Amino acid sequence: MHWLRTGLAGVAGTAIAFFAHLVTAVRGIWDGVEPVPAQRVYFANHTSNGDFVLIWASLPPALRARARPVAAADYWLTSPLRSFIGRDVFRAVLIQRQAEARVDDPVGQMAEAIDKGDSLILFPEGTRNMGDTPLLPFKSGLFHLAERCPEVDLVPVWIDNLNNVMPKGEVIPIPLLCTVTFGAPLERAPDEDKAAFLKRAEAALLALAPGDET
Repeated sequence: MHWLRTGLAGVAGTAIAFFAHLVTAVRGIWDGVEPVPAQRVYFANHTSNGDFVLIWASLPPALRARARPVAAADYWLTSPLRSFIGRDVFRAVLIQRQAEARVDDPVGQMAEAIDKGDSLILFPEGTRNMGDTPLLPFKSGLFHLAERCPEVDLVPVWIDNLNNVMPKGEVIPIPLLCTVTFGAPLERAPDEDKAAFLKRAEAALLALAPGDET
């Protein structure tokens, strides 16, 4: 049955990528970085539940096959269908958001995926930004991951317009053009502390935003 489940996951992944392109006509812009098969952490702004799908669908198939979103276990494990999509289709690294309910260390889970040769799609704000500011303050996870896995490229990714395609509370997407801009990789400088690193990571991400976002 494993081969059947794997086959179904492949078909479902192809269908999801096709649907994402159909609805959003998403255009990937590689600005200061190339779509080469390097191991990376793609860190992005977060305004919609569809954010990681759009990044995932924007990657060339060879990169997409090794890219795993970091997502909330309490969302993706609430039904058999969501569990299949999260675990089998996207191979998501599922993090328990409630600290008191955690069995595994989130940074350890992400580092384990990197140790296996995978790339990650990560949202450092930690939750969807529904306010008027371009970004919420970054959580510390990106810093600790950079500290633990210094060999991995940290690539900022700005998603534009998806919050208008999937407004909060809506289940039917509104067809609109979206862009996903991949920026130059970021590295943690020697002896750089958490506050300085996160401030620089936020600035690198904001630099990719359209002029009216900053």
